[in-house]
Amino acid sequence: MDLMEAIHPECCSVDLRGRKREDVLKELAELACQHPAGAAVGANEIYERLSKRETQGSTGLGRGVAVPHARIEGMHEFVIGIAVSRRGIEFGAVDGKKTRVFFFILGPAHARVDHLKALAAISRQANSVRLCEEWARAPTVTALYESFMRRISGNTKARAQESREMKIMFLVLYMEDLMYDILQLLIEEGIDGANIIDSSGMGKYISSVPLFAEFIGFMQSRKEHSQTVVAMIPADRERRIGEKIEAVTGDLDENQGAFVVTWPVSFCKGSMRMM
Repeated sequence: MDLMEAIHPECCSVDLRGRKREDVLKELAELACQHPAGAAVGANEIYERLSKRETQGSTGLGRGVAVPHARIEGMHEFVIGIAVSRRGIEFGAVDGKKTRVFFFILGPAHARVDHLKALAAISRQANSVRLCEEWARAPTVTALYESFMRRISGNTKARAQESREMKIMFLVLYMEDLMYDILQLLIEEGIDGANIIDSSGMGKYISSVPLFAEFIGFMQSRKEHSQTVVAMIPADRERRIGEKIEAVTGDLDENQGAFVVTWPVSFCKGSMRMM
């Protein structure tokens, strides 16, 4: 699934009028029907599927952005749109703030991996406060659409020039609260399989040796436990992925709590894809 081809200008709006969650979801369903693939399913069915997904937990990411989404039986292609509510509405966002920008993603029921990649790509873009404000203040549908497409286009062109030579990456992470951000960026990069190993640092063992007993309090429990992410990554994307990891963890040469290393792969067979 090409994200650039799945976002349709006719499914975008800068004039959502609903003041409640259900009203906005109905408007999004109507927008989706501006594309033939959405119209074939029907606004009522789309609304029901989006509503059902929200009962599992709000898709409000925070920073004024939400990503309502659904996989629907009978859909044969992805339909993605962007819509803005000038006043904003209460949408159960994780930061408790009103939501003004809504990305909706509708796709085939069987296309789990592509759906996950689209979610990750959009949510990563929404990490930028500047971009969220730019979308929320877009004066026209064209400005809104082009703002998002410029960012996606840059990523797509960079990937088109990459080779298929692979490397294996080991990321040791002591900061467990950052794990979901790390996995999110890997999915966005098209890495839909990784192995996460529960591990521990030397502090766990050093603190149990009588000679080092006085350091038990110093070696905090959170420093004893770690998680090691093992993944295959494209060699041409190695530096960019490293930079994205540091955007989450901070400068790895300055901050403690994470370590990343890669090695060339001379032989590989099988897959770690999760779906």
